Amino acid sequence: MAKAVIFDFGQTLVDSADGFRTAEREAQDRIFAALEGVARNRFIDVYRRVRKAHHERSRLSRRAIWRSVCDALQRSIDDRRLVAWEDEYWERVNALTRVFPEAPNTLATLRATHRLALISNTQGQVGGSGHRLSAFPDLERAFECIIIAGEDGVPTKPDAEPFLRCLRRMKLDPGECFYVGDDYRFDVCGSRDVGMRPVWLKHRSVRRNWPEIDTDVPVITSLDELPNLCGAG
Repeated sequence: MAKAVIFDFGQTLVDSADGFRTAEREAQDRIFAALEGVARNRFIDVYRRVRKAHHERSRLSRRAIWRSVCDALQRSIDDRRLVAWEDEYWERVNALTRVFPEAPNTLATLRATHRLALISNTQGQVGGSGHRLSAFPDLERAFECIIIAGEDGVPTKPDAEPFLRCLRRMKLDPGECFYVGDDYRFDVCGSRDVGMRPVWLKHRSVRRNWPEIDTDVPVITSLDELPNLCGAG
């Protein structure tokens, strides 16, 4: 029987989809307005290509992405403006982030029978209040171990280290842990590769083009399906 359930954060415990869409759109508008002599179609093409390349390498800093976009277009924007825009980006994301309604009760149910932990990528935030989890203290208190991958020298998921560090702190074997997340590469593949038991959350309230992948990994569409799946129902 599994002894622990380990969670991702964004799009797993909270819904930030509208926040990210809005923040991305506003960031693109700010950057394009600051670039002279660049056609809109070319800007969008370069922006999407650069962002995809960064994400594929688990480089999630928005400011670094934007700097690479400017470099690719042979344009320059003062770094102080990028810092300010990055702050505005995360303010917008956080303002439009909502806890999935079933998350608190699910965590409370699971805590009665399982140990709980969280492994989340930092998303490149710097300064301020740190990782977005700190804005949700009721969720934060549910976890005995929290690993923020991308901070303190810990590489981001899907690298094995954040998963292994959590296991070491909790003194658990990989097969004793479920890992629940929404991203197939970061969460499902990352946890499975170290021997954990992944659960892929494709939340029914999230508008998203989920990758079409033939997998035997359990798929759920709401967190309240977890207790039965984990033997806590």
